[in-house]
Amino acid sequence: MSVTLGSLPVMESQTSLRRVIGRRVLLLFVLGDILGAGIYALAGKVAGQVGGALWVPFLVAFVLAALTATAYAELVGKYPQAAGAALYANKAFGIPFVTFIVAFAVMMSGITSASAAARAFGGQYLAEFVSLPTLAGALIFLGLVTLVNFVGISESIKVNVVLTLIEAFGLLVIIAIGVYALVVGDGNPGRALEFHPFNGAFLGVLGGTALAFYALLGFEDSVNLAEEAKDPQRDFPRALFGGLAAAALIYLAVAFTATMLVDTETLRTSSGPLLEVVKVAGLTFPPKLFALIALLAVGNTALINMLMASRLVYGMGREKIVPAVFAAVHPSRHTPWVSILFTVGIAVVLVGTGEVGGLADTTVLLLLCVFALVNVSVLVLRREPVEHWHYQAPTWAPAIGAVVCLVLALPVTGRDGSVYLRAAVLIAIGVLLWFVNRLFVGRVTDLDPAKISP
Repeated sequence: MSVTLGSLPVMESQTSLRRVIGRRVLLLFVLGDILGAGIYALAGKVAGQVGGALWVPFLVAFVLAALTATAYAELVGKYPQAAGAALYANKAFGIPFVTFIVAFAVMMSGITSASAAARAFGGQYLAEFVSLPTLAGALIFLGLVTLVNFVGISESIKVNVVLTLIEAFGLLVIIAIGVYALVVGDGNPGRALEFHPFNGAFLGVLGGTALAFYALLGFEDSVNLAEEAKDPQRDFPRALFGGLAAAALIYLAVAFTATMLVDTETLRTSSGPLLEVVKVAGLTFPPKLFALIALLAVGNTALINMLMASRLVYGMGREKIVPAVFAAVHPSRHTPWVSILFTVGIAVVLVGTGEVGGLADTTVLLLLCVFALVNVSVLVLRREPVEHWHYQAPTWAPAIGAVVCLVLALPVTGRDGSVYLRAAVLIAIGVLLWFVNRLFVGRVTDLDPAKISP
């Protein structure tokens, strides 16, 4: 995300952002948005779904995500504005309530993602430095995130690039370990071809794919850079597909290495699955240093998501879409303290009542519904051509993408009922805020997603 989050500029006076981001930096942003907590925290959970061939769900997830990526590539080129899915839903359907629910679902997915990352932060990676119960570590971490959020933080391209390189370095360490193991004959490569899922191969892969989606959902955030890209019509599709392809190669190599060197049961039960790989590797790498890299990757995911969520709620309050109290700004720090407390309060409840897999699955469920709507929106908006050139997805891609997203959102994937209940409660909070606000402010007849977007 390339936004200034430490201050809250008056957006009414801002007509557009400076177009300063070139193709290479945009590619790094896309890659950085994808890399992060997912692979560091959930590799073991995905392995537990398929019973061995960890790389298969990641491969299937990337293929299916590419379908939705074609819809985003077309819509970004058509409407190069920093508002994302809510903008596309608003243009396609023009129903304020639908636009609000899409924005609220994206916001809640940020909180559930941060909560999953917080649980991962409090696990075995942190245990390399200090022994704490997972819940205690997660809550302390959320407290630190809240403090940074309250004080204010200005993000820059340089910071994002550095974090991307550090996160990628940790994964490249795992790949190097895998290459070394193959050369010297360590590990069990045959395990990467084994399937021992509890519900059979098909449902196992389906369930694993649904969970693996968490590791690559970040590409949706890169849409917010469209308004700052030098040539979004040409550069964004190349950066998006290039970033997905690069992340796919990295994740597949990491997944193969993890399966080859560590037995499935150990991966499944570990809250730091990649740390298990480092500890058994023939190629020596300091476990504490790797744990630090993992904590940085996981922590960065949580911080960015909580910053995004609090600013979205602030934007909604400022535009009087939810109660105006959420637009309150601290007099000295100039940060949206009410929105920060609201979002961290939800995160605390989620961290206290869920575990990494369930919270990640809730994130996936919310965004799969958003992705399905984006895929439908791109087809609906074909009726409104624009004058400038832009990438156009083959019609079959978003059509299949919409169906795939809906299928992956169904209970057939083996998703626990508590995930659906959690997602329903989170969306119900938004519905309640919408109607409470309507009682006091009145009917919302027009909603500009750009004014609520961080």
